[in-house]
Amino acid sequence: MGAKDQEMPKPANSSSAEKALNILLAFAPFNHEMGTTDLSKKLGIHKSTVSRLIKLLVATDFLQQNPLTRKYMLGKSALKIGNATTRSLDSKLLTVAQPYLSELSQLLGESAALEILSGTNVILALHVEGPSHIRFNFQQGEQVPINVAAGAKVILSDSEPKLLELCLQQEFTHFNENTIVSKKKYRKLLKEIKQTGVAYDRGERYKDTHAMATSIHSPDGGPKAAVVIAGPAFRMTDEFLESAVIPLKTTAEKISHHLF
Repeated sequence: MGAKDQEMPKPANSSSAEKALNILLAFAPFNHEMGTTDLSKKLGIHKSTVSRLIKLLVATDFLQQNPLTRKYMLGKSALKIGNATTRSLDSKLLTVAQPYLSELSQLLGESAALEILSGTNVILALHVEGPSHIRFNFQQGEQVPINVAAGAKVILSDSEPKLLELCLQQEFTHFNENTIVSKKKYRKLLKEIKQTGVAYDRGERYKDTHAMATSIHSPDGGPKAAVVIAGPAFRMTDEFLESAVIPLKTTAEKISHHLF
């Protein structure tokens, strides 16, 4: 018996409420469609019981049925709860991240920021200006172009394939000769980033600005956000970027640890 099977509560003596909750949990984390028989086998609950509970969950919009396949997936009520959790997590993330970004900015002498995955977009949610006279000023709340932003790259490099494909439906903007506009080249780059856990923007949007980022992972292992540092290209040299990798990753780990 695998570890996941061991974690699943035994349904034999559980209440109807517990069984209904286990049915909902069976759809996590990917919300793949499942039928009554699929759920019965997966949870070890009698098919008639599963059928009865599914009717209740559909009636309350926690599940919805695909009219073509006749199978089920999570519905509007489950989505509302998920969205409420996400908003709460995002608010906590900003509060937790602020002092760590300030610490990182002071340590490296450059501006620091937090980019957050929001649906199929990446938003620049928080920034701390660097202490140097010449610094990069982030536009807080801005939706960043995923083909150039370092934070977006590192988040998407470790995201689920389905989410990545949805994100890649958007058009890539060409800013200058350094910009990647080929989806094929971008996919290849994401594979490389996944190996190192660090992404870069080497003048791909603004030629005189460089940036680097690493991701913050949620409890399920998926990337939720990214810690970013950015500054003038003449200061963000290869030597500097290499020396900044450990402080950057350490900051992301600290935020993740205190957040989750």
